[in-house]
Amino acid sequence: MGFLDSIRISASALTAQRLRMDVTANNVANMESTRGPEGGRFRRQMVTFRALPAGPSTFAALFNRRTGATPPTAGVGVDRILTDNSPGRLVFDPRHPDADDDGFVEMPNVNLVVEMTDMVAATRAYEANVTVLNAAKSMAMRAIEIARR
Repeated sequence: MGFLDSIRISASALTAQRLRMDVTANNVANMESTRGPEGGRFRRQMVTFRALPAGPSTFAALFNRRTGATPPTAGVGVDRILTDNSPGRLVFDPRHPDADDDGFVEMPNVNLVVEMTDMVAATRAYEANVTVLNAAKSMAMRAIEIARR
């Protein structure tokens, strides 16, 4: 793997984790939304990732195809954003405009503890990829210094 490959992989992970943080923030912002975009209560969303395959023209990809080895990856990407269809919590509030005949309102299926845990995990992954970028930059700068001598 070359210098630019490591930067490209880390950049793709930064983009994916940023989207994960955005989706988590959207979930938290809509914790009390009883009217979602599709009608009904808001439903929690989750991001799934997938490995991005390396280009078929690289030597490593050709070698791995011939030998049956695991193909190299070119980073991480967002596979899709899933909607969690688990039931929401019922809250008794007969004055709420979305209350049913018995006075219960179905609230979103967003749990603040789960969302904050996801946010911390995404933040740590983001920070780890920034560290990788900084290490790659330091190695490149050191290589330039060595070449100047």
